Amino acid sequence: MKIAFIGTGVMGAPMAGHLAAAGHDLTVYNRTRAKAEATGLRVAATPAEAASDKDVVITCVGNDSDLEAVTLGPDGAFAAMRDDAVFIDHTTVSADIARRLAGARSMVVDAPVSGGQAGAEAGKLSIMCGGTAEAMAKAEPIMRAYAARIVHVGAAGAGQQTKMVNQICIAGVLQGVAEGLRFAQKSDLDLDKVLEAISGGAAQSWQMVNRWQSMAEDRFDFGFAIDWMRKDLGLALDEATRNGAVLPLAALVDQFYAEVQGMGGARQDTSALVRRLPR
Repeated sequence: MKIAFIGTGVMGAPMAGHLAAAGHDLTVYNRTRAKAEATGLRVAATPAEAASDKDVVITCVGNDSDLEAVTLGPDGAFAAMRDDAVFIDHTTVSADIARRLAGARSMVVDAPVSGGQAGAEAGKLSIMCGGTAEAMAKAEPIMRAYAARIVHVGAAGAGQQTKMVNQICIAGVLQGVAEGLRFAQKSDLDLDKVLEAISGGAAQSWQMVNRWQSMAEDRFDFGFAIDWMRKDLGLALDEATRNGAVLPLAALVDQFYAEVQGMGGARQDTSALVRRLPR
């Protein structure tokens, strides 16, 4: 397939690399050209140039305004795309813009991912998708190059709403792990033994298994920054205002993250939530 990949940051660059390794013909674009050039792939000057005459156009950018700029902006991809091309967006954005893009083109899949930088590099991302069955049929074989799991949840916007569910759950779990860790430290328990004891039971979680030790050692350099988590929780809280969901824990943890930002942790991993709890 001839593919345009727009957004070659810490997530997009390895995803584009997996597509190239699978034999696809890649053209990439990034707002900071040096990041696009670092992929070693063909580089376009604009999103429109990248998207011209491609079978598939994929985006992985920052937020709603970034996505709007590279799709609907003056040099955006949509004006240059073929009618039969499929558009896949891996950005975590609002369900509203996902629906807007699906209204502008028929073959659109909103496909936010979970798994972080490590998952992107390993090609083991979990992808939650919204869109038509026809669009999914075209998109899924492409996404298999970097995914361990692909689920078509529902219509346009459903992928983004599912990613909001993902972030709501992660926030609550991380707060619990942070409090449990500090409790164990205050009790002078052997942290390795505590982890061994509880990680095989009902308390087990990915966050516990992968972040317990690093949280205890004050290591928070794992890629998914608190700034981005607050963006994602903000999307969830905004959507809850519209759909009537009540999210007291998500709102509370969002404020806890604001405290960690104020402590200088804006670019630290989400597990830095533990920093606001005294040892």
